[in-house]
Amino acid sequence: MKIRFAMQKLLRPSLAGALLAAVALPAGAVDLKTADGDWTFSIDGNVNVDYIYSSCQSASSAVAISGAGGVGALTCVGTSGGSNSVSNIGNGLLPAAFVFGVATTQAGIDLTAHLGLYPGIATNDGGSPNLQAGTSNGSSNTALGSTGLDIRQVYMTFGTKTAGTFTLGRNIGLFGADVILADMTLPGVGAPGSAASAAPSNTTLGGIGFGYIYTDWLAQMDYTTPDFSGFNVTLGVFDPLNSLSEPAGASVEPKKAPGFHAKVTWTLPFSEGNKFYASVAYLTQQQDYVFPAITTGGAATPYSYTGNGVDVFAKLDLAGFEAVAYYYHGTGLGTTALFNMGAFGLGDTRTSDGYFGQLTYKFGDVKLGVNYGRSNIKFANSADQTANPDMLDYNQKVTGGIYYSLTKNLTLLAEYSNVKSAPQNGGTNTANTFNVGAYLGF
Repeated sequence: MKIRFAMQKLLRPSLAGALLAAVALPAGAVDLKTADGDWTFSIDGNVNVDYIYSSCQSASSAVAISGAGGVGALTCVGTSGGSNSVSNIGNGLLPAAFVFGVATTQAGIDLTAHLGLYPGIATNDGGSPNLQAGTSNGSSNTALGSTGLDIRQVYMTFGTKTAGTFTLGRNIGLFGADVILADMTLPGVGAPGSAASAAPSNTTLGGIGFGYIYTDWLAQMDYTTPDFSGFNVTLGVFDPLNSLSEPAGASVEPKKAPGFHAKVTWTLPFSEGNKFYASVAYLTQQQDYVFPAITTGGAATPYSYTGNGVDVFAKLDLAGFEAVAYYYHGTGLGTTALFNMGAFGLGDTRTSDGYFGQLTYKFGDVKLGVNYGRSNIKFANSADQTANPDMLDYNQKVTGGIYYSLTKNLTLLAEYSNVKSAPQNGGTNTANTFNVGAYLGF
């Protein structure tokens, strides 16, 4: 079978293309077509590397902040040995990406399939950038180690412009997707996360947990309507996720129903390159557990609760100026990650919310930007307050960045971030991070 190479603008709906568009790089790909033109094979992605330096809160002056069984404070704290500085060379918010796709049209129906491979450069011996196996001494980032490969994306689509499109497989979620794709730190670092530790993973936090919850990668089945004068609606189900923060001893019950999510988007173009975009997304899922430590006549105690979240996103593009605003509200949804710290005890839900704002301006090959985000979570009830008086209250971050397009595909960047975390009972931990690096998109 003969194949020919072509460098052209990517027209398929891959996440890698969305990421490249989000960082103002050309969403180009290497496309290979069969001689008869029936199939198109493509690859696109990125490689990014940063030097990351963090000055953490001193251990002697840090306040205690409880995650109540989950991931809580996101501000780094120095060691008991007196070290408050951490240096690291690694990926930023994005791991590297190599996304492969195939596309064709049969019987008037557009068909695509995609596989995304996301390697990192940290020495962590992990099966993914975020869940590390660790080495024999209980730590990672040691000699003779290797990096992790995250296979987070494998999905297919089929549909037409007039009938709409179905998406089936593992892909980025709907809730919280627009804000992370618009985050200017996407090609950079933002908040360092584990990069400010002795065991860095393959990705940093960016703005995750600071104004928005991580959208995550979900096994899902979705339908998106055709475009109606700029409006689109997506409805779908996803494989239900277990909570990250159930009480010790609780066992997971099989879920009785999938999770449900939906999204409405609206695009209003003013002129070429100038437009307003807005979206509203919703997510709901029930959690089911059994707590054997509490018994009645020797019987285990089952319990359940529902996590719900809604978000609103808006972005204005006007010449070189871009403004982003975002807000979310959840019950039983938690903070930072989906269903992290969402409930207390036997299913008493906590309320959480967050907001994120960003302004950027691009002139010539230079883009300047600043963003601010804050995520809040509240006690479920007075019993929760009594049991967890130092539970996380909020994580907050401000980042300033400069991004220089050395070529159309290579961006050099520098960022500064100030991060704060606070418990419900008062006090604050503060840390600062500076990073400089390069992002190559293709």
